[in-house]
Amino acid sequence: MAESHSFDIVCKVEMHEVNNAIDQAQKQLATRYDFKGSKSSITLNKDNTITLLADDDFKMKSLTEIVKEKLEKRGIPLKSLDFGKIETSVGSTVRQVITFQSGIPMDKAKALVKFIKGLKLKVQSQIQEDKVRVSGTKIDDLQAIIKTIKDEDFDYAMQFINFK
Repeated sequence: MAESHSFDIVCKVEMHEVNNAIDQAQKQLATRYDFKGSKSSITLNKDNTITLLADDDFKMKSLTEIVKEKLEKRGIPLKSLDFGKIETSVGSTVRQVITFQSGIPMDKAKALVKFIKGLKLKVQSQIQEDKVRVSGTKIDDLQAIIKTIKDEDFDYAMQFINFK
């Protein structure tokens, strides 16, 4: 009987890295000349969302760029961010909430399984809650799937873990 190998495709964000990135973004915000005297702020909430508050749309765009830059430097995939609508807030300010993708949604997981089956390799893929497990007897097939998925430009973040 041939030995079976597998790996999981997941989407998870390391929140301690997000916390570090937000700390760095707040420090940069405090030292930037164009934000002196403004009501702009970057807040990491208890429910693991980020709230951006700015005086106007131009400053909101700058805040967004600061946050993206710091998160990317910390290894957080930008595809895992979900930017909410920019809303007008109290005191003529604008506000935006950023949430993080956690897990692979069912419809995207089904499309991923279909994509893997379309590769015509001798592997099995199955959806397990918010992740996709891929298993097969040849490690080369599994590595080919990982490479193909990385080369394909999916609109959500993925990590490959538990390679056995």
